[in-house]
Amino acid sequence: MSTEIKTAVFDLDGTLIDSLPDLAESGGALLKSYDLREPNAETVRGMIGDGARKLVDRLLVYGGDTDRIDRDEATRRFLDIYEPRATEKTRLFPDTEAMLTTLHERGIACVICTNKPVKAAQEIIEKLGIAPLIDAVGGGDSFPVRKPDPDHIRKTMRMIDAEPTRGIMIGDHRNDISAALGVPMPALFASWGYGDRSMSAHATAIAGCVAELPKLIYDLSRPR
Repeated sequence: MSTEIKTAVFDLDGTLIDSLPDLAESGGALLKSYDLREPNAETVRGMIGDGARKLVDRLLVYGGDTDRIDRDEATRRFLDIYEPRATEKTRLFPDTEAMLTTLHERGIACVICTNKPVKAAQEIIEKLGIAPLIDAVGGGDSFPVRKPDPDHIRKTMRMIDAEPTRGIMIGDHRNDISAALGVPMPALFASWGYGDRSMSAHATAIAGCVAELPKLIYDLSRPR
């Protein structure tokens, strides 16, 4: 017998928003500022998912730096470049607003659990118009832990006093699936995102598009 799902926990980049263009251009600008080799968007795609500092580290290694550049300083420089332009080309994936509205109408709370810094995440959802549909945001710097640590999900859900065992995680990265399994809760792999399909190996189910999410969540919530 399944447990009724009352909270949908969403990853942000690659799940609700297509942020690759702005992240890639900001990453290129960072490397250019250090006179390092600049990446293309497809290269940056595989670097996303572990937070800003890890993205910066991967960018610097790609650019040709090993340990000459201070990573903390470079992360600050990257965020100074990225945050003012975080929604220049970033867009919601198709049907995202309608999907969130449907879940709310069914009594399901919607929260974001992302490794992106919380300030950037909040500003993006405000500018893209979905902030009224999001009940809480747990960023990569909101707590002492971040995905794949399951406590990132638990602490995000506790922001709205939600019961973690009555949630479901939706994300496009192995970190999302691993964190959900640790809670434990079911996990849907967002196949339209940035993660390689191999990352879906331990997901409860694979979602083909955003519009499928309400039905998949409903089906997993039904007694059987």
